[in-house]
Amino acid sequence: MSKQPNSADPAEIPQDQTVPRSNTDNAPRSAIHQTLYSADTFAQHDYLAGKKLPDIARPQAGQTNWLHFVGINDATLLKYTLEPYGIHELVIEDILSRKQRPKIEDYGNYLFIAAQVYHYTAAGKLNSDQVYLIIGKDFVLSFQQKPLGLFSQLRRQMSENPRGILGKNTAFLAYCLLDRIVDDYFIVLEEYNNRVEAIDKSLFKDENSDILGKIDRLKRDAVRLRRTLLPLRDVFYQLAVRVDFTIFKGESTVYLRDVYDHNMQLLESLDASRDMVLSMMDIYLSFQSNRMNQQMRVLTVITIIFMPLTVITGIYGMNFDNMPELHWHYGYFIVLGLMLCIIVGLLIFFSRRKWL
Repeated sequence: MSKQPNSADPAEIPQDQTVPRSNTDNAPRSAIHQTLYSADTFAQHDYLAGKKLPDIARPQAGQTNWLHFVGINDATLLKYTLEPYGIHELVIEDILSRKQRPKIEDYGNYLFIAAQVYHYTAAGKLNSDQVYLIIGKDFVLSFQQKPLGLFSQLRRQMSENPRGILGKNTAFLAYCLLDRIVDDYFIVLEEYNNRVEAIDKSLFKDENSDILGKIDRLKRDAVRLRRTLLPLRDVFYQLAVRVDFTIFKGESTVYLRDVYDHNMQLLESLDASRDMVLSMMDIYLSFQSNRMNQQMRVLTVITIIFMPLTVITGIYGMNFDNMPELHWHYGYFIVLGLMLCIIVGLLIFFSRRKWL
């Protein structure tokens, strides 16, 4: 698929807009998406990655080449595709790994960035996925293990309005990808906050028996998100302030500082939500303890009421001959009346003391 730039109404690619991931139900599990552009050219190509190695188009002089790899887990295919870019074997090893802490590594003529993104499943489980970026002077390589649709919106915007990217350097494209990763965290954090608010509203409802387990899951989700956002903050900080990254210089540092600010905003919002979750756990435990105290108080009142009645029935249950009350004609009714007066008196006493 090839597209030429449209001269009508040029507009920049919107980066402050948080958009959800595209539907990936019909997306191929293994594919390579290519975007080539320069000041006056633009083209996009899609390749299915099977047993046969795809013949990827070579960029022309002055073109920026963005290759997006989805579900490529074959080491031979990766080495063949990345050979023209001189990618180190340790980078390929990291790309094939599914558990990498967010980091940035400088290999001289390119930068390697490892990141993670998250999404909630229909069952409410927080899943993570790896995303890798290799940023060179005139190329950007991005990698995903699954067809997440993370960069589909960006590719579609570039296809619909290519003038927004024409003439931009590699640093701007890298900023767009990094900004999209951070924007995806806003979507996840919004869903996380919605779950926190839903539990907060049902905190004092008796029918929600698993609320403590839900609060604990939210606490663990916050720990996972923070464990990723903290090293990501260090990555963006290095990109924004270090002067030895020749790819990111001049105007590009302004964009990177914007991504860094967004990451800090995420951390602050996450910390506030995590504090709310921890306070909810304390409130819920206090509520359960208070409710148990109320139940114990009711049981104690009932016990106190029956204690004098038990004493009376115990006394008159003894088998002694010298007990005059046993021969009274109205003795039974007098004892019952006495027991009833004791019950009423204790209830009035407890009610005035607000023990009931």
